[in-house]
Amino acid sequence: MAAALVLAAAGIGAQLSDRGESKPGMPRGYVCERAVRPPVIDGLLDDPAWQAAPWTEHFVDIEGYVRPLPPFATRAKMLWDDRFFYVGAWLEEPQVWATLSQRDSVIFQDNDFEVFCDPDGDNHNYYEIEINALNTVWDLRLAKPYRDGGPALNEWEIPGLRSVVHVDGTLNDPSDVDRGWSVEMAIPWAALAEFAGRPVPPRHGDQWRMNFSRVEWRTEVAAGHYGKLAGRREDNWVWSPQGVVDMHRPEKWGIVQFSTAAPGEARLRQDPTLPARDLLTSVYYAQRSFREQHRRWARTLEELGWTPPDPAPGESLRLETTPEGWQASTIASATAPPVRVWIRQDSRTWVSD
Repeated sequence: MAAALVLAAAGIGAQLSDRGESKPGMPRGYVCERAVRPPVIDGLLDDPAWQAAPWTEHFVDIEGYVRPLPPFATRAKMLWDDRFFYVGAWLEEPQVWATLSQRDSVIFQDNDFEVFCDPDGDNHNYYEIEINALNTVWDLRLAKPYRDGGPALNEWEIPGLRSVVHVDGTLNDPSDVDRGWSVEMAIPWAALAEFAGRPVPPRHGDQWRMNFSRVEWRTEVAAGHYGKLAGRREDNWVWSPQGVVDMHRPEKWGIVQFSTAAPGEARLRQDPTLPARDLLTSVYYAQRSFREQHRRWARTLEELGWTPPDPAPGESLRLETTPEGWQASTIASATAPPVRVWIRQDSRTWVSD
């Protein structure tokens, strides 16, 4: 069964400036420039390649601007070439500590820095890399977000991953005050290509959905050692705010646009399908709420009881049942020619002619 509804997809969703700045609630963006020469992976971020790369905005609370700004600064940089995607980050931290030293440990039990990457922006088959101040790495792939059943594939590894951490101060020493720690990663394109669903390395102008997160635990010192404050959850500070305490909502991640232009010349393009994607994501969450209440999916938009924001003539939203559940679609008219954007019950999103 299907139902049609009139809406204005072109007026809904995130808008970005050409520098990647965003308004509250909208994804941040970054133009990732091609490195003239590879950066030196030593954890310092001080060589000419990194000096030429712009910083991201300072990280904010994962819930966004409704929460206080983090007390310690965090920023990141990105570069790329034919072999690697490079990530550098600086984490201000007066007390640098880490305990986990075995690869693929649950690194966010320490303070950490995390990379999330969904190359084709379909919400499925995305990558996650976590690293602590001991340079211990947890790399994994998720077939689907946890909300849709996952699972996390911990056996997935990144052959050739290079990472270095530099501590500006001392590690695991509560007797002094540190400045912070920095991270450098060189992530081989060969590893990301496996489930990218698009050309790798990227082409000029390609946009990937990505985000960065920092987990920060409040601690106290006892007998010369750090310990987590009892009853206190971790803080989560991110590049592009998620709106909720959940990094595994890929539709909320930021936008990274790859460029082969001279440094500073490329401008961030707005994704003309974003308004349609945002609209369909709203349908997805409405369906989840309906199923929790009725133990089945809604068969029509009328039954769902969902009304799109700012309805206006010109675009049709359709909801239809499938053997697996349901799928919904709408036209993204800002593209040339217009395309239809889809979402289904497990949040996978895609585009068709």
